[in-house]
Amino acid sequence: MLRIAVPNKGSLSETAAQMLWEAGYTGRRDPRDLHTADPRNGVEFFYLRPRDIATYVGSGALDVGITGRDLLLDSGSDAIEVAPLGFGDSTFRFAAPGDRFRELADLEGVRVATSYPGLVGAFLAAQGVTPSKLVKLDGAVESAVRLGVADAVADVVSTGATLRQAGLEIFGPVILDSEAVLIGSGIEKPGAATLLRRLQGVLVARQYVLLDYDVPASKLEEATAAAPGFESPTVSPLHDPEWVAVRVMIPRSDMNHVMDDLYAIGARAILVSAIHAARL
Repeated sequence: MLRIAVPNKGSLSETAAQMLWEAGYTGRRDPRDLHTADPRNGVEFFYLRPRDIATYVGSGALDVGITGRDLLLDSGSDAIEVAPLGFGDSTFRFAAPGDRFRELADLEGVRVATSYPGLVGAFLAAQGVTPSKLVKLDGAVESAVRLGVADAVADVVSTGATLRQAGLEIFGPVILDSEAVLIGSGIEKPGAATLLRRLQGVLVARQYVLLDYDVPASKLEEATAAAPGFESPTVSPLHDPEWVAVRVMIPRSDMNHVMDDLYAIGARAILVSAIHAARL
């Protein structure tokens, strides 16, 4: 059976479990369970701390796992990223008092606090910057400068409001754009390709919709130019020879704009349907 590591808690846990369910897998029913089997799909799930998943997969103890790209890189394990999963976005930046730090070179010889010393240390080394110390903290990194344990911090940033409240300003380049990823050991395991296809099918189902409409045959080229689809629209004749029916897959984010454009062209009976699963 394919052995899959899943986050047992934290920001990735609920969405990862939902994605696996949408992909047709049966996960745990009791949130206290640390292991469950899904014999029908030939998989076992192991619910672990997100930070530990890359270590288990990289060691070969488990075959694949879902974790953050940041946690994978910080772990230093031999696990590799197989595919991004489209959730759990985060951005890592440096921050410090603005009167002292303006660029990356200002971190030379100073203390930098972070929850990701492996990730941050590798980034600074690649940029030729050597801090005097990387101070590892498990949380509240933004307080490190005020409390005197560090001169600057490296942390997850969304709006930057929390850092500003602590008297810090963002500076320097982006350290990493992270998101949830499927990781593996680099060795193809039975069932792993099926898992990947299913998860990619869930991503397509979330990002695309099916669009059906009727349009005068004389406007078909104009309509299909407005909504060319994932590959090519399906065009079917109607009882009225002057009209055709069209089905096409379009990005969900473009849905209302495309509907407006098609209506202006002359399309009618414009309907949108959700996609529950896909294989492309």
